[in-house]
Amino acid sequence: MIWGAFSTLFIGLCHYIVPRLCGVRLAGAMWSRALLLIWNLNLLLAVVLMALGWNRGWEAGELPLVNVLVLFLVLIAFTAQCLVTIGRRREAPLYVSLWYLIAALVWTDANLVLLILGPDHVPGINNAAWHGLFLHYVVGLWITPAGYVLIYYFLPASVRNPIYSHKLSLIGFWSLAFFYPFVGLHHYLYSPIADWAETIAIVSSMMLIVPVWTVLQNFFGTMVGRWHEVGPNLPAKFLITGAILYLVGCTQGSLEALRSLQEPTHFTDFVIAHSHITVFGTFILWALAGALYVWPRVSGAPLWSFRLGNWGFWLVTLGIASMSLVLAAQGLQQGFMLMAGVAWIDSINAMRPYWWLRTLTGLAMDVGVSLLVLTMVKGR
Repeated sequence: MIWGAFSTLFIGLCHYIVPRLCGVRLAGAMWSRALLLIWNLNLLLAVVLMALGWNRGWEAGELPLVNVLVLFLVLIAFTAQCLVTIGRRREAPLYVSLWYLIAALVWTDANLVLLILGPDHVPGINNAAWHGLFLHYVVGLWITPAGYVLIYYFLPASVRNPIYSHKLSLIGFWSLAFFYPFVGLHHYLYSPIADWAETIAIVSSMMLIVPVWTVLQNFFGTMVGRWHEVGPNLPAKFLITGAILYLVGCTQGSLEALRSLQEPTHFTDFVIAHSHITVFGTFILWALAGALYVWPRVSGAPLWSFRLGNWGFWLVTLGIASMSLVLAAQGLQQGFMLMAGVAWIDSINAMRPYWWLRTLTGLAMDVGVSLLVLTMVKGR
């Protein structure tokens, strides 16, 4: 979902956003088709290799080393394209989307070095700590700023209203840059990792309220006087829904970093509920909004059916919201069962009905995304 669905859409949408914000063509645009082909073939190969048992054992870093190296090289090339284009821009001020784009690319190029070295070269508990840092650098220093690139561009564009506050956008940027790098170790509370390091992670997790609430105030402020347009405006509907789910998911994420809440939820699906409602419920929805906005403009044809797209919206939204509720409920139940001394295998058996519900909600999301793709492709 991170490297396939979101990252692929994000890179494609940047080919639309960056030239328009800079007033010049994307540097090295002639190489973009080749990079796209390499990127997608690499992801396809990674799926095959993982199905055959090649897995490096890190969450969000499961890809075999050969695929990570290709991923790294393609992102380096894309970073160069974007930075050169921004350097050639016609207007000196940088719109906030470009701030986040530069940060996301530079941070992730560096983070992939952690993935290249980490799983096989860092022993013992330090490997777990390294993984915690890498994982949250992917979430907080890749898909989060990349997602902000999208909503800061497409929300004002889709509702035809200027961004609410440039100052708020800067507060959100610098608070994200300051607090997020220390968050990763909150995945390993009650571990042999030093207590002081865990406490720093907890405090940083709580301080993420600052960038989250700041950017959400900016998004909702941008909608002032435009709320009546959300219903018939598919891109805006996806963007605002993603923002609401972002508030829910990030609040849950900060709270579950507290030791008292993590004790019953650690290593349960409660944590998976948080990751799904933010990664899919927020960032995939924002990327889909961008695709729905851009597609008619690059294809020269309107969306085939608003009604079909609206069905897709509701299936995706209700699917991810229901899935997150199911995962949170089963995680809490399993956590308290384990704290009460129930055997692990019995706690797993108690989760079976929830997993059936999770499957059904996932099918709803699959159908919803398929309807969105259909209404874009048939409208061409």
